[in-house]
Amino acid sequence: MTDATWVTLISISVTVLFMIGVPVLLVIAYWVIGCSFVLGLTLDNLGAELLNVFNKGFALLAMPLFILTGDLINRSGIARRLSDFAYAMLGWLRGGLAMASLGACGLFAAISGSNSATTATIGSMLHPEMVKGGYDERFSAATAAAGGTVGIIIPPSIIFIVYGFLMNLPISDLFVAGIIPGSLMVIGMQVACWIICRMNGWGFLIPLQFNRILKTAFGAWLGFFAIGLVLWGIYTGKFSPTEAAGVTVGFCMIAGFVSYPLNKIMGKRSERPVTEKSYAEMLVVQGFTVTEVPSIVIRSAQITGILAPLIAISVVMQQILSLLGAQQTIGDFVTSMGGYHAVLFTSMVIVFVSGMVLESLPVTIILAPILAPIAASVGVDPIHFSVIFLVGASIGFITPPYGLNLYVASGVTGVPYFRLLRYTVPYLVALISVWIIVSLTPELALMLLPNR
Repeated sequence: MTDATWVTLISISVTVLFMIGVPVLLVIAYWVIGCSFVLGLTLDNLGAELLNVFNKGFALLAMPLFILTGDLINRSGIARRLSDFAYAMLGWLRGGLAMASLGACGLFAAISGSNSATTATIGSMLHPEMVKGGYDERFSAATAAAGGTVGIIIPPSIIFIVYGFLMNLPISDLFVAGIIPGSLMVIGMQVACWIICRMNGWGFLIPLQFNRILKTAFGAWLGFFAIGLVLWGIYTGKFSPTEAAGVTVGFCMIAGFVSYPLNKIMGKRSERPVTEKSYAEMLVVQGFTVTEVPSIVIRSAQITGILAPLIAISVVMQQILSLLGAQQTIGDFVTSMGGYHAVLFTSMVIVFVSGMVLESLPVTIILAPILAPIAASVGVDPIHFSVIFLVGASIGFITPPYGLNLYVASGVTGVPYFRLLRYTVPYLVALISVWIIVSLTPELALMLLPNR
C-alpha cells in the first residue's frame, strides 16, 4: 500500500478511537506515531521533537502561572466578588445569573489569560448556584464552557504572545486589538443567553439597586486592582507577560492570606439569591492559609499536566502535516481564491474547521505562518487579521469533536460531554455572528491603537 493509503487508514482508525471515548491526547499521539512510522521517522526523533517544543516555547512558561492565578483568584474570593458585581448589574434581567457568569468570565479572563482556567473557575463556582436558581444543568455547564472562549481574546493572552512572536508583530498592539472584539464576544453571548432564558423562563429576578452595585463594586476592588496591575505592567513594559503572571500570583497569594482571617472574623456572606422570594445568606469563607497552598498548587499542576502534553503532541502533529505537504496544499488553495473577501472568508473557514479538531496553539503554529502573509498580500491589516484568526480559533473551544472547554466544563460540573452539545448551539451562533462583524469591520480591532 502507498503512504497515502496508510495515512488514510490511520486517520480513520484514530477517528473511531475518538468516537468510542479514547482521550484526545492519546488519539493525536496514536496518529503522530503511526504517521511517523509511515514517513520513516524514529521514536527517538519523536521524543526529541517533544522536548524541543518546551525548550523553544518560551511563551509556554507563562501557562502554569496563569493557571495557578486562576485557582488563587477562585480560592481568595476575588472571582466570587467579581461575579457578585456582575450579578448586581444584570440580575434584574431574565437569566441574569447566567449572563453574570459570562460577564465574570470576561473579567476573569482579564487576569488569568487562559480559556480553560476561566471555564474551570467560573464553572465550578457558579454552576451549582445556577442549578439551584432554576437553570437546566446542561445549559449552565454549556454557559461556563462558552464564557471561557474569551480567555484567549481579552488581554492578557498566551496565544496572542505566540502569534506575535511567530509573525513578528508587537504584542502590546495585539493585546489592545483584542479588547473590543473580546468585549463584543461577551455581549453577544449574553444576548443569546437572555433569549434562551426568556424562552424557557429560567432564572430568578432581583431588583436593580444602585447601592447594591456600588457595594459589590467596592467588594470587588481586589479583582479590579489585579486586572489593572496586569494590563498596566504589560502595556507600560514594566514586565513581560510571564512576569505579569508571576506578579499576579504573588498579589493573589497575599489577597488570599489576608482575606481568610478577615472573613472568619467578619463572617463575610454572599448576597446572591437562590430563591425568588428571599435571599439565602450562605456563609462563604474566602481566602486560604499557608497550609492550603500546596493543594492549590497541585491542582494547578494537574491541569498543566493535562494541557502541556496535548500542546506538545499537537505541535509535533503540525510537523507531520508539513512533511505530508498539507501546508503547501493549504497555501495554494487559499491563494487561488483571489480577492480580499474571498481570501478572508476562505481563511476563516479553514481556521474554523481546524479549531474543531485541534487546540488553538497548534492551529496558530500550523496556519498563521501560511494564512497571514496571504491575507496581507490582498490588503488585510496584519493586526486585524490576527484578531480574526484568534477569534476563530477561540470558537473551536466549544466546537465538537475537540471542544476543549466542553471537556473542562464536563469535568468540573459532572455533566456528560455529549449532553452539553445541544446548549452550545446558541452560543456558537452568537460567537460566529460577532466573528463575521469583526472580520468585516477592521475599526473594531484597530480603533484603540495609536497611529491607526
